[in-house]
Amino acid sequence: MSSSLPTEPSNTPLAADTIVSVRNVSKSVEQADGTLHILRDISFDLERGSVTAIVGASGSGKSSLLAIMAGLDVPTSGTVLVDGADLFALDEDGRAALRGQTMGFVFQNFQLMPNLTALENVMLPLELAGRADARDAARAMLERVGLGERLNAYPRVLSGGEQQRVALARAFVQRPKLLLADEPTGSLDAATGERILQLLFALNREQGTTLVLVTHDAGLAQGCQQQLVIVNGRVVGLHP
Repeated sequence: MSSSLPTEPSNTPLAADTIVSVRNVSKSVEQADGTLHILRDISFDLERGSVTAIVGASGSGKSSLLAIMAGLDVPTSGTVLVDGADLFALDEDGRAALRGQTMGFVFQNFQLMPNLTALENVMLPLELAGRADARDAARAMLERVGLGERLNAYPRVLSGGEQQRVALARAFVQRPKLLLADEPTGSLDAATGERILQLLFALNREQGTTLVLVTHDAGLAQGCQQQLVIVNGRVVGLHP
């Protein structure tokens, strides 16, 4: 990791083994009592296929960094390159298209569509991408996560663990190059959370996805290849 890397122009290719390059990213918001600095001059690269935990105290900027890496939030300054594309040289539609082609997401609160069945939730990103095999691919992925008997169940009748397995199936069904997870077990009990993590890491190995997850769980972080440590909006370490 380097904290003094120059910002690259959008047409500069990344190294072949780099999928994410965050360069000099800062995020500030103006408040009545002054400026709140959420992120401060953050720079790092992530290799393809790596598994990284973003760790830090509550309010340190972990989720803000993840949102900027996804192009869901815009930094005050700095650049994020994902698979060679400069996120913030794109407009909102361009960033949305890149997310659809490149990224998958897993959230603490699952974010399933309540009016869709498990199968329909997993089909949705495939249908948006114009996949003719959406139903078959979604069914196969739900079977892979152990929900072959729950295809037609709505989220309201699924347990928390089952809902998160649907969310994992939805995230992995398009074989994303980059998977971003924000506290993926935060709303689950310890035993269910452990089963979900085992499944998350197994799917990640099978697909060779680059995984970045925000967590406050020290045990989970230690199970990742490396930890990106944030303190008061600054990266203070990127280490195994």
